[in-house]
Amino acid sequence: MRPSKRAIDEMRQVTLERAVARYAEGSCLVKFGETHVLCTASLEDKPPMWLRGQGRGWVTAEYSMLPRATATRTRREVTAGKPSGRTQEIQRLIGRSLRAVVDLQALGERQITIDCDVLQADGGTRTAAITGAWVALYDCLKWMRSRSIIKDMPIRDHVAAVSCGVTLGQAVLDLDYAEDSTAETDANFVMTGTGGLVEIQATAEAAIFTEEQLAGMMGLAKSGIARLVDLQKAAIA
Repeated sequence: MRPSKRAIDEMRQVTLERAVARYAEGSCLVKFGETHVLCTASLEDKPPMWLRGQGRGWVTAEYSMLPRATATRTRREVTAGKPSGRTQEIQRLIGRSLRAVVDLQALGERQITIDCDVLQADGGTRTAAITGAWVALYDCLKWMRSRSIIKDMPIRDHVAAVSCGVTLGQAVLDLDYAEDSTAETDANFVMTGTGGLVEIQATAEAAIFTEEQLAGMMGLAKSGIARLVDLQKAAIA
């Protein structure tokens, strides 16, 4: 039995609330159970310096966790002078995931930055961030099209993410902190709405995992991401 009493293929309750930030071109408050992440999309009318003159744009992300998003206060990274290695890895993952489904040429010489701020953490913050970031990005692009900044929507597909793991030898879907902190294997899957793989991160924590267990996690991830994409579709309808 899982600590949360959920079935092995049962996700936490997921909600996607749009237009929660007054000034952002796109925003979404995503909740995976007790993990809450605020995602905002901001448009800049110029690309990064290294892309200028190439006729295409860029989508990037920044990720941070509020000091009391966890049970004990975490020091703000700005006071340390630079983001941690974990933070850098997560924000690069979010950026890669979003760029995988955007036509950067059609975006023109512009940059969209997605800020993902963790308000409350209970495992799966990066997967929640990716799922909510897509909604914020979509609304930003819709805002741009409504003002004739772009002619067509340059977003080609949905993208969402979910965690899986192996606990007590059993593959399970969508780990909360209680499971994540004790899992034998911890994995994150990022997939498109049409089933394409964007990224898989899988690490043996307490014990090695088998090819069969990886296949089991993959099957659970596919079903979980399909549900998340359905929620994205409902949110933007």
